Amino acid sequence: MDSSPPGKLRDVHRLPAGWNGLMHLIAGGFAFVCVFPFLFVVIISLTEENALLLNGYQIFPEKWSLYAYSYIIRTGDQLLRSYGVTLFVTVVGTVLTVILTTLYAYALSRRNFKFRGFFAFFAFFTMLFGGGLVPTYIVVAQFLELKDTVWSLILPMAMSAFNILVLRTFFQTMIPDAIIESGKIDGAGEFKILFRLVVPISLPGIATIALFSTLGYWNDWFNALLYIDSNHLVPLQALMMRIYNNMQFMIQNSALLNSGQSREMIRSLPQETARMAMVVLATGPIVLAYPFFQRYFVQGLTIGAIKE
Repeated sequence: MDSSPPGKLRDVHRLPAGWNGLMHLIAGGFAFVCVFPFLFVVIISLTEENALLLNGYQIFPEKWSLYAYSYIIRTGDQLLRSYGVTLFVTVVGTVLTVILTTLYAYALSRRNFKFRGFFAFFAFFTMLFGGGLVPTYIVVAQFLELKDTVWSLILPMAMSAFNILVLRTFFQTMIPDAIIESGKIDGAGEFKILFRLVVPISLPGIATIALFSTLGYWNDWFNALLYIDSNHLVPLQALMMRIYNNMQFMIQNSALLNSGQSREMIRSLPQETARMAMVVLATGPIVLAYPFFQRYFVQGLTIGAIKE
């Protein structure tokens, strides 16, 4: 007979109040450490340039200034146009990448696909050996005639062997064969099984690929450097790089100017603060994309859980 005093049983899955508070404090501290570098970049971008040169980096600057942002925004319509190009490339490129990667990975995950081994090796081989920059440029610019078009910013990054293998593994490990067999019994074809049965329960894996693709397209500047000549097709990252390079050129060659007033004006350009402002302008919008994908990541943690 149990001799323990009557009372409410202790929940073994619940931490005591003290330990719970400590765990929250540790998690909050870790989150702050992750976020603080970006917040510090924002603070530096709002610091007056001369105060930054005299006092160095400070959490609480002696003087605040928006001159770095105003200097960048002086590009006017070009900045808004570059934002629009980057947004279009990111959205269209992400959708195209998700569709192509899903189709390719699903085919590789089916054991009854006759050419499964060949196409798996074909994708894996591209991870080990690449054609190089010159052949890639010739194919994109001359053979496909994508030079100075928005598609030169989308198609070269539309397929990734890494994404294909990741999503293929997800399909193989997380999609039970019974679901696909049930669709075949009901007379559904491969495309109907994919889009009606497989995709709805594969959203965490697809969202992961979509996030990788979104970050890749948003941060891409190298393809613009190779293929884009028109100003109206310059993406945001390439524009920021051009602004910074022009600023560096003017500062380094300010001694060649005849007018002392012009030299002084160029020396006062917000070199350090403008660099941080570029980071804020280029990073800020893409930060908003993560909450959209986060719910799918959380949903993926419960895949395979047993429901009572």
